[in-house]
Amino acid sequence: MDIPPLAGKVAVLSLGALPLSYALNHVSALSYPLGVVWMSALILGLLFLAIYSLSRSDIYYDPLFAVFAVFSFTSVVDLLIALEEDGYMESFMAFYTKEGEPYLRTAHGVFICYWDGTVHYLLYLAMAGAIRKRKRYRNLALYWLGSFVMSILVFLPGNILGKYNSEIRPSFFLTIPYLLVPCWAGLRVFNQTQAPSCCTPNMVEEEQRKGLLRRPVDLALIIYLIFAAFFTLFRGLVVLDCPMDACFVYIYQYEPYLRDPVAYPKVQMLVNMFYVLPFYGLAIYALIFPGCSWLPDWTLVFAGAIGQAQFSHMGASMHLRTPFTYRVPEDAWASFFVCNLLYALGPHLLAYRCLWSPAFFLRPLPGPPAHHEKQH
Repeated sequence: MDIPPLAGKVAVLSLGALPLSYALNHVSALSYPLGVVWMSALILGLLFLAIYSLSRSDIYYDPLFAVFAVFSFTSVVDLLIALEEDGYMESFMAFYTKEGEPYLRTAHGVFICYWDGTVHYLLYLAMAGAIRKRKRYRNLALYWLGSFVMSILVFLPGNILGKYNSEIRPSFFLTIPYLLVPCWAGLRVFNQTQAPSCCTPNMVEEEQRKGLLRRPVDLALIIYLIFAAFFTLFRGLVVLDCPMDACFVYIYQYEPYLRDPVAYPKVQMLVNMFYVLPFYGLAIYALIFPGCSWLPDWTLVFAGAIGQAQFSHMGASMHLRTPFTYRVPEDAWASFFVCNLLYALGPHLLAYRCLWSPAFFLRPLPGPPAHHEKQH
C-alpha cells in the first residue's frame, strides 16, 4: 500500500488552531455555554469557506477533501485539549473544556483527544494529499472510518449514561454532524473501486486449494481469534455483573477501571461484545473457507476501531484522572498490558495478512483452465 504525500496547505491551515485557540481563550463572551456554541459553529463555517476558496477543484474531484481538511483542524484542537489537560501547556482550550464539553477532562476524553490529534490527524493529511495528487486512499479511509466510528459509539453514549450526564452543554449538539459524516463518508469509501489485484487466476486457484494446515499463518490467526473472542465475551459479561467468581476476581484485581462510573469502559466492552465478537466469528469462517472477498476491507475497518478503542481504554485505565481505586493495580500492570496490547495487535496483523496475500479471499477469476488434457 503506497503512502500518499501529506497535504501541505491543509497542514498549514490546521495549525491555525494554535493562535486562534489562544486568542479565544481570552474572550470573555466565551465564558458562557451558548457563546462557545455560536463561536464554534462560526469558526467551522468560516473554515469551510476558506477551504472551499483555496481548494475548489479538489473538493469538486472528491467532496471528502473538505471533510478531511475541516477535521484536521479539529484534530489539532483536540491535541491542544489533551496537552492542556495533562499540564503540558495552558491558556489554550480551558474555555472549551469548562463551558463546552467538560467530559473531555476525563481520562477517556483526554486519550481520545490524543488519538484524534495524532493518528487521525496524520490520516487526514495523508488522505487529503492523496486527493490532491489524484491517488488512491481507500485503505487509509477504511482504517479511519473504523477508528472514527468506534470513538463515537463509545464517547457519545458514555457522556449520556455516565456520571457526567448532568454536565452536558449545548455544545453536545455540535456532535450531530459527527454522526452523519461517517455514514456518508463510509458509503463513498466503500463505493470507491479497489486497487487492481496482481493475482492471476492460477494463483487464486492454487492458493484456495490449500488446506488450513498448509497455511500456518492463517491457522495461527484463527487460534488468536478464538482466544480474542473468548476474552471479548468474558469482559462483556464482567461489565454486565456476571456472578461468576472469575468475573469478580478480574474486575477487582486486574481491570477495576471497568467499574468506573464514567461509563466509558462499560460501553466499550458492550460495543466489543455486540460488534467485535461477531466479526471475529465471521473472520474465522473467512480464514477457513476461500472466496470471502469482503474480509480485507472489513479487517481494515475493525483494525482501526480496535486500535482506537484499546489506546483509549489502556491509557484511561492508568491515567491520573482516573480515581486511584479504579486504576490498574501495580502488581497487575504486566498481565493487563500484555493482554490488551495483544488484543489491539491481532486485528492489525489480520489486516496486514489480507493485504499482503489476498488471493485466498478473492472470488475465482475467469481465465483459461490450469491444465488441458491432450485429445487423441
